[in-house]
Amino acid sequence: MKVAIIGCGMIANFAHIPAYRHLSEDFEVVAVCDNNIETARSTAERHNISYYTDDADKMLSDICPEVVSVCVPNMFHKRYVKAALESGAHVICEKPLAVSYNDAKELYSLAKSKNLMLCACQSMRFTPDRIDAKELIDQGVLGDISYGEFSRIRHRGIPKWGTFHLKEFSGGGAFVDIGVHMLDALVWMMGNPKLVSVSATANTIISRIDEDIPEDMRASGALAGAVHTRRAYDKSEFDVEDFAAGSILFEGNKRVNFKVAWAANLPDETSIILAGDKAGIKLPEFDISGGYTLSEKPSVKSTNPYPDTEFPGHFMLFDNIRDYLKGEAELIVKPEETLTVSAIIDLFYKSAELKKEVFFNE
Repeated sequence: MKVAIIGCGMIANFAHIPAYRHLSEDFEVVAVCDNNIETARSTAERHNISYYTDDADKMLSDICPEVVSVCVPNMFHKRYVKAALESGAHVICEKPLAVSYNDAKELYSLAKSKNLMLCACQSMRFTPDRIDAKELIDQGVLGDISYGEFSRIRHRGIPKWGTFHLKEFSGGGAFVDIGVHMLDALVWMMGNPKLVSVSATANTIISRIDEDIPEDMRASGALAGAVHTRRAYDKSEFDVEDFAAGSILFEGNKRVNFKVAWAANLPDETSIILAGDKAGIKLPEFDISGGYTLSEKPSVKSTNPYPDTEFPGHFMLFDNIRDYLKGEAELIVKPEETLTVSAIIDLFYKSAELKKEVFFNE
């Protein structure tokens, strides 16, 4: 299947293109596009791809790809996902698919009408602890889950590369950037319960009071290094949250509390807690409370099948997408789960702006 890439930043260069190349019997990346022609050129040269352009519509017309990866900033997802679907391509879109629930609904409706796949690139479901926890949950070990928590804290990890700190490009800050991975994993593990409401706060704290935030590329998410950042980071332009906290209510009185930060006076943390009427679990420790005697408690069995890449979740997701497109598997990241994630993101920012609980049925 011919593949085209829209957006040639870090995630395209070091996650999407290598994941397709790993599956070279099934996919061939034939074209790349970026609104900065030099970024497109350097990506094409790095990966020995003959076609590059700064015009996505022309690329779609010229190449007629069967699969398109959309790797542009959040606020441009809808425009390019829609264009790719209308051209007849299956689409893999970087997370989050949309910061608006209505936009997500519109895109999935378009994909369905054309009998095409649209998959949000929620690659952080694929850690060994989360895979094994999901298996236990599906076996009924936790019972009926009534409470959850997730925390994703960077002590100092504000992205000082790219346009993450600008609302016009990203639509939000820490919550929509790193919090979305935890949110998606939790929604998936809980079985996609129906959303009732969100109560949220979104603050900009450390980015305004610290004079010198260390520029640690890895700590800020650029695991393989940034690629041709579009503009210099300017702290005075920062107009998104660096700290988010709140609570999500699902049907059945199921409550989830969360905190997310690019920078906070808290230790680094990446954790999920789920409590059911039979047992509870804390990840990544795989610490199980109840349900087993000490000697019976399971440990993580799964392993990372791609230890030599910074982005094993992308490789595992693309394996699943390949199998799905060949009719050999179901998609792991399902549209209805991504719709719930987009709805929560949408309500999160509405709640933070209005400073009150916001209900989905509103």
